[in-house]
Amino acid sequence: MSNREFHGQIGRTYDESEPWWPEETRAPEDAPNVLMVVLDDVGFGQLGCYGGLVDTPNIDRLADNGLRYNNFHTTALCSPTRSCLLTGRNHHSNGMAGITEISTGFPGYNGHIPHENGFLSEILVGEGFNTFAMGKWHLAPAESTSAAGPYDGWPLGRGFERFYGFLGGDTDQYTPTLVHDNHQTEPPATPEEGYHFTEDLATRTIEFIGDAKQVDPDKPFFTYFAPGACHAPHQVPQEWADKYEGKFDMGWDEAREKILERQKKMGIVPENTALSPQNPDVNRWDSLSEDEQRLYARMMEVFAGFLEHTDAQIGKVLDYLDELGELDNTLVMLVSDNGASAEGGHSGSVNENRFFNNVPESLEENLEAMDELGGPKYFNHYPWGWTWAGDTPFQRWKRETHRGGTSDPLVVSWPDGIDTRGEIRDQFVHAIDLVPTILETVGIDAPDEVKGYSQSPIEGTSFVYSFDEPDAPEQHTTQYFEMLGTRAIYHDGWRAVRPWPFGKPMTAEDLSATTLEESGWELYHLEEDFSEAHDVASEHPEKVLELAQLWWTEAGKYDVLPLDGRGIQRFAETRPQPGKAREKYVYYPGTQHVPENAAVKVFNRDHSITADITVPEGGAEGVLLAHGARSGGYSLYVEDNHLRYVHNYVGIEEFEIAADDPIPEGEVSVRMEFEVTGEPDMSEGKGAPGTVRLYYGDEQVGEGEVPMTIPITMGLTAGLSCGRDAVNAVSDTYRDRTPFAFTGDITRVTVDVSGEPFVHEEAEMDQIMARE
Repeated sequence: MSNREFHGQIGRTYDESEPWWPEETRAPEDAPNVLMVVLDDVGFGQLGCYGGLVDTPNIDRLADNGLRYNNFHTTALCSPTRSCLLTGRNHHSNGMAGITEISTGFPGYNGHIPHENGFLSEILVGEGFNTFAMGKWHLAPAESTSAAGPYDGWPLGRGFERFYGFLGGDTDQYTPTLVHDNHQTEPPATPEEGYHFTEDLATRTIEFIGDAKQVDPDKPFFTYFAPGACHAPHQVPQEWADKYEGKFDMGWDEAREKILERQKKMGIVPENTALSPQNPDVNRWDSLSEDEQRLYARMMEVFAGFLEHTDAQIGKVLDYLDELGELDNTLVMLVSDNGASAEGGHSGSVNENRFFNNVPESLEENLEAMDELGGPKYFNHYPWGWTWAGDTPFQRWKRETHRGGTSDPLVVSWPDGIDTRGEIRDQFVHAIDLVPTILETVGIDAPDEVKGYSQSPIEGTSFVYSFDEPDAPEQHTTQYFEMLGTRAIYHDGWRAVRPWPFGKPMTAEDLSATTLEESGWELYHLEEDFSEAHDVASEHPEKVLELAQLWWTEAGKYDVLPLDGRGIQRFAETRPQPGKAREKYVYYPGTQHVPENAAVKVFNRDHSITADITVPEGGAEGVLLAHGARSGGYSLYVEDNHLRYVHNYVGIEEFEIAADDPIPEGEVSVRMEFEVTGEPDMSEGKGAPGTVRLYYGDEQVGEGEVPMTIPITMGLTAGLSCGRDAVNAVSDTYRDRTPFAFTGDITRVTVDVSGEPFVHEEAEMDQIMARE
């Protein structure tokens, strides 16, 4: 029997068959779009609609068409809060006790968000939504952000269909370290051509939404829009900053009073709200010198311009949704991830990387930079007097669990679903509450399983009940807080706070207090004291004991222990690295740059860099290996046909050693050896000094001293690249020629951190094979 006869007997023809297609997953009928806007380091008192002195007309427009919450809380730091916003679980439950770069090897602190804690994007994409992540991510383990992955912690690994932004904690607004979906990409223009990341981000967001809506206009989207603003660097075209010229000359003390007055007039705070007490870390404005006042006022002008510029980009996205006819049926939730940032320190900063390396700022150097603040030359940040004013009327700031660190703006707008307009809600809300609220709004239940992982319970509480009921009793009545050793607990209108000095290690003895005074807990009755201005612990010792015990109960429930008071020190914590442990790292040209936490660590240790290159006739120039950025790093490069090594000490000074002789043509192995000659002084921000020796083959051709090196980190935006300086040029010497790619050929570049005499086994094998 032939095949045709056989099939004819057991099959049916097309005409006899009925087609079947897999059923398409569609979102619930009339489900709204969801736009979550996450600002960075914007304090409670900085937006115009929260009484701030910066113009934010587009965010104000959202507030006028929706609701403002004055009792919304975050974790006091970015990665932890963002993990709450996207999972509905507490930050320790997510392994996000701190930012990913300071993770440690404990369940609540390891920087790995478990798949049992599904992301909102994973839920919604499975229910028929398009999902887009835009801007700052900072939720993947720091060591997993290179091209080696793993990618399961990247946006596309957590339910987002498209991504455009950066994976780390911050980025240069003019030369960002961009990732498009799962690969690195270059900015579409240069600073000289007018490029700015936040503008690019708004354009890409509109593209992504438009791409989907033109094909399936009824399909709702979830867009997570998280610009790097207003985290350092405060960078914005000059005209935006110049708009505020002179508007902050009154200083931060008077600014706080003006902001509080505006807040009371708007009804953002109760009429009886008092300013929190004088911050002991902040000098009164009238005690500053004329130069200090002039510099600090300009730093605030730059920040204000940066915030208003960001508002304008948010406005572009809102206007586009309005043009599509989608704005009224889009649930917009706009938040900040923590209180205003104090990382600029007492005197402000022109280079945030100094903060991460304990390097003090110089007033004189910062004054010299004043006219160029906000431009591409500096990674600037304002002083913490403006931080304090930005958190008006509260105490303290980002990283701490007083309300200045944890109380933030929350604007909710959904004209088709919320009847009230322009009202204020005072129910307690936490970052973990957004996910259950969004799920209730779109009509989806939290699933029992996501991608085969059984799901943990969502720990937040929906606040849909408050949308149209201003006096509804709050339903989230207890919430713990912990950040870098600082602690707090909210319960039924009371709040207990246990401050902790930033960076101070914590011992068992510190937790063994036997009296109220020794315990260090403060107590605030928020129903009578909105701003935490009056510590009433001594008047209600029984309430302090009750809340302190409740904090320990919650801490045990959510993996908060062991407590760790260290801050910057955690950057140097030993943590897993990509691949097996090794002492030789081989890099190749034409590859993606390697993010800081996946790159070789050379801090305070003997090391060598060897490049196997071919120099064409007439010579070559360019970078062989660069690690870091303008804010600090090192580079081995060739200029004028001479090998050169430069160590950029956190943007303060560049130490360069050059070879005495030109590089010979043809195949040659060039090497830099760094020999440590002294001890680092971490408290002063100085890494180990060393002697640098340069070699062509085995012949020494140069020597010089590097009196101080970077002690802890190249910075959040840094990376390592082979054959070019890919991110933001380490050295001023070749900055105008960035990326200054090497014009010869590079076989490999090897970094050896073993401390042993360098032997290049691969190069030796190449030579043996060539002889054979």
